[in-house]
Amino acid sequence: MAPLLQGTGFITGAASGIGKATAISFLQNGVKQLAIGDINVEAINNTAAEIRQAFQDAYILPVLVDVTDEQSIERAIQEVVKEFGRIDYAVNNAGIAGANTPSAVTNTVEWQRLLNVNLNGVWLSSRAEIRQMLQQEPLKPEQGRGVIINVSSMFGVVSSPKSIPACAYTAAKHAVMGMTKADAITYASDGIRINAICPGYVGTPLFLSALQSEVIQKEIAKVPMARVAQMDEIGDAISFLASPMSSYMCGAALVVDG
Repeated sequence: MAPLLQGTGFITGAASGIGKATAISFLQNGVKQLAIGDINVEAINNTAAEIRQAFQDAYILPVLVDVTDEQSIERAIQEVVKEFGRIDYAVNNAGIAGANTPSAVTNTVEWQRLLNVNLNGVWLSSRAEIRQMLQQEPLKPEQGRGVIINVSSMFGVVSSPKSIPACAYTAAKHAVMGMTKADAITYASDGIRINAICPGYVGTPLFLSALQSEVIQKEIAKVPMARVAQMDEIGDAISFLASPMSSYMCGAALVVDG
């Protein structure tokens, strides 16, 4: 049986959390050439070394990238293409949580910082990936030129609750959905599929550190499955979006929120 994923992957924010879980899922599902990017050079090199031990037949390329810096993301894409020749699966995962504050007490510095990473960073990454994919021929005729998955959030399709008044975060994640839908329609005829994944509460190291909060406990209690997602559950959902199993999905928001 042929592997589910047979191309080259590129993931931002891949040193830990959802990005790292996605890298592992990609490799488990057949990717043999994978570039993992992050702003933390020590962390991404450590993650690359760890993954290489588990997947010794794969080529793992750690890439230093600041998604808020246009030149940095352009250099990262060039580095990946120089090494692998193409990018078939791109996952724009880099993001920050920011302060959970309502508008009245959110200052402009915090607002701009969060949107710069969670929206501008996704757009700069996606734009560079689209430009590359437009230049490459399909890996296989039926697969198109490439697949892009933008990481949004359940707060990209609904509001954050009053108990977690994450106004800037919610605004950025909704904007990612708008961008995803617009680009998906624009580039579908070019053989580029673009979708978004919208995770709910996920057991990342950052989120687990907040689990003792009474507010967070109350919100998790509202989840029908009564738990947070495991990181590999999100990584596997992203692999599904990258794979031919989702070949007729375009501009979709795959909500994975329990």
